Amino acid sequence: MDGFKEIAQYIRVLARATPQDRLMLVTGLKAMGKSVAVTGAGINDVEALMAADVGLAMGSGCSAAKEAADLLLTDNDFEAVLRSVMWGRNIYHNVSRFLQFQVTVNISALATVFIGGLIFGESPLSAVQLLWINLIMDTFAAIALSTEPPLASVLQGVPFKSNAAILSGTVWRQILGVSLWNVIIMVFLILFGSLIAGLDYSFS
Repeated sequence: MDGFKEIAQYIRVLARATPQDRLMLVTGLKAMGKSVAVTGAGINDVEALMAADVGLAMGSGCSAAKEAADLLLTDNDFEAVLRSVMWGRNIYHNVSRFLQFQVTVNISALATVFIGGLIFGESPLSAVQLLWINLIMDTFAAIALSTEPPLASVLQGVPFKSNAAILSGTVWRQILGVSLWNVIIMVFLILFGSLIAGLDYSFS
């Protein structure tokens, strides 16, 4: 409860601030590297709404505030802001996971075809097999990842910058590491599958 009282006190102080004070607060927070969202409904909030990373105007507010804002809360429900952030981050995560999965599969397939061509003089995977791999992976992965519901824990994460790459350096390291592992297993099975599990591999 103490935390809510402290927040309420800050809100009361900010409500009495001048437009210049609000603009200075937003500018200062952005200069510190923070992501800033501002809600407002009156003419005094216009400058702060325009300077913020995300401006939220109340549906009952003045037209100037609505024009300056990025999003409009038509029902004046502040909880809708949290839901929108949760769903937005969930979509971002789902897109990132789907791209990571697809790039890993395609790199693995291309590398296997390339190495197989160098070793055997022709691709170990036919065009029909490659089409089946892409069909199965694209369809089921897209359905699974696109329908992943948001978790409340995504609200605890750090906000994404507007220029942030969907495939970050960490994701690329995971992609290359898993792809390398897949290629090693594929080449090993092609070369020694008949000796280990009696797999009959041929190009016919």
